[in-house]
Amino acid sequence: MQHHCQYKYKFSSGLKAFKTFIVLNIAVITYGQTSTTFYTDKKKGQIYVAWGWNRGFYSKSNIQMRGADYDFTLYKVKAHDRPTPFSYHNYLKFNRLTIPQTNFRLGYFIKDNIAVSLGFDHMKYVMDQNQVVTMKGTIDHAGSFKGVYNGDKTLTSDFLRFEHTNGLNYINIEGERFAKLYHSNSNKLIVSWFAGAGIGFLFPRSDVKLMDYDRNDEFHVAGYGINLTAGLQSTFFKHFFIKIENKCGFINMPDINLHKKGIFGRGKQSFWFDELDGMIGGTFSFGHKRKTKKTIENYN
Repeated sequence: MQHHCQYKYKFSSGLKAFKTFIVLNIAVITYGQTSTTFYTDKKKGQIYVAWGWNRGFYSKSNIQMRGADYDFTLYKVKAHDRPTPFSYHNYLKFNRLTIPQTNFRLGYFIKDNIAVSLGFDHMKYVMDQNQVVTMKGTIDHAGSFKGVYNGDKTLTSDFLRFEHTNGLNYINIEGERFAKLYHSNSNKLIVSWFAGAGIGFLFPRSDVKLMDYDRNDEFHVAGYGINLTAGLQSTFFKHFFIKIENKCGFINMPDINLHKKGIFGRGKQSFWFDELDGMIGGTFSFGHKRKTKKTIENYN
């Protein structure tokens, strides 16, 4: 999987956020070196909840479309995500929390350093409009697009609009392994790196408008995905954390709804994706208390 995720995309905004994250960690590390109490972070049996936002990047893909009077393939189609402009109204208002590209995870620590989690990655996939691609196949549908194709085709909006914007919903299970990089003597900061792998299914609400067909507007299980994940987590005051991760994976959707119910039309596509996530969350204990261990040593 590792060599397939080398397609180009812009990471400037993500890198700036990552650098800010590292600087904040260093500042708190410097501040927290004076206490003599060491917190033994026993996580087994704990639950964590996280919520955040993402940016998505996608490889080119071949999109096959087949209906009652058409059968064609579009080759090396480009696409992008659709982040919602930031504002309190769009991102923090309770009734609009799922409008942006969002992430939710619920995890359980089966060991102090290993967790399993269930997640919902609400990404958005938008085909680049007016791009020129290679198109091969036939259209027998009455109208100006009827014909046999074997060459360049401009994807104008009157021919095709192809989006998974409500969204490209990846529901997945992940296993994660954590390792500490730093633990302040004051217990105000614990920095860990983590890595994991996941598998799940795609449940998109696709917005596809092909020629003059009525579009579909229903959620539908369209395929599956697999992924690898790695990142950094900073835990503040034992229970609250900020998490930045990169998720690289493969999505295969062989059953995409193209038209409204009752009209035959199916799409197929597969592509590699890279997702940059930033999340906030909390870790909670149920049924037992975490212990502290005191020592007379000075860790300065």
